[in-house]
Amino acid sequence: MKRRTLIQNAGIAGVLAAGVAPAVHAQQVIRWRLASSFPKSLDTIFGSAEIFSKAVRAMSGGKFEISTHAAGELMPAFGVVDGVQQGSIEVAHTAPYYFFGKDETFALGCAIPFGLNSRQMSAWMYEGNGLKLMREFYATYNIINFPGGNTGAQMGGWFRKEVKSMADIKGLKFRIGGFAGKVIQRMGGVAQNIPAGEIYQALEKGTIDAAEWIGPYDDLKLGLNKVAPYYVYPGWWEGGPQLDFFINQKAWDGLSAENKAIVEAAAAQSHVVMQARYDERNPAALKQLVGSGTKLRPFPADMMNAAFKTSMELYSEVSAKNENWRKVYADFAKFRADQNLWFRFTEATFDRFMQSQKL
Repeated sequence: MKRRTLIQNAGIAGVLAAGVAPAVHAQQVIRWRLASSFPKSLDTIFGSAEIFSKAVRAMSGGKFEISTHAAGELMPAFGVVDGVQQGSIEVAHTAPYYFFGKDETFALGCAIPFGLNSRQMSAWMYEGNGLKLMREFYATYNIINFPGGNTGAQMGGWFRKEVKSMADIKGLKFRIGGFAGKVIQRMGGVAQNIPAGEIYQALEKGTIDAAEWIGPYDDLKLGLNKVAPYYVYPGWWEGGPQLDFFINQKAWDGLSAENKAIVEAAAAQSHVVMQARYDERNPAALKQLVGSGTKLRPFPADMMNAAFKTSMELYSEVSAKNENWRKVYADFAKFRADQNLWFRFTEATFDRFMQSQKL
């Protein structure tokens, strides 16, 4: 062994013997900012972003941190797509259908009237062509998406006056999110898209006649039962709305393979937990609402039928003029048909039986 090697080995041995490790460059902590479209007060829907952030930090051993910011802190609730696209933030947590004004195809990544329920939506995304097709679309906005929660089927909202027929929709000023507003407008209503934090005041002042948000747990938190007595169901425009994490493509490309796997796993965890929380919390909240005087009413049959017909006509029109929509919706529609054929014999039959029993 050469003398230089002996000296080097002796030197290292001496350092180790002294209990001092050689200098190692500490791995730099990755810091991202997440902008949510939701207020912190809604711990279920905003909470999904917090679950995601905490999971990323835990799985990375604290080397990857994502700060979460409620709507309005970094940017407006409906400004998050621009923020991610431009790279002013690395990630957003939002409902894609808020941005159908940019392109109707955004709605297909979340929910459209008479679309998929939550299980079907997850199946289309993870095992069908949903994630592939939506990512091809989002790539034009410098975005890569990951499913980030689902509320499950929603309620139809709060109405100051009872809806007894289609005629009651004429002129109705209705806070309704996403693509469903187009359907309501064609049915004679006046659709308005208002962030969660502004719904109560608008309904209280009479600026709007009705408003939908999500379901009993969140609606109770927002106090909507105090300003409108009628709680209508179902939310036919949101059978299974999916939330997404939108990540800036450049920021994503800059991650190591390990950190990409962490992000994907954390998003999947938040995706599952969100609906579990809604399913667990909504029943007690609904009981509380009814106990305090809320009047539950189903949408009238003529309205449901008209809404379905109007929706299908609208989708055909959009397909004729929007190539992005046509490509994604063709796959979506086929998947929806197959899923409903299957659910007809299994889930739906089982659910109808169980819900008719005295439990």
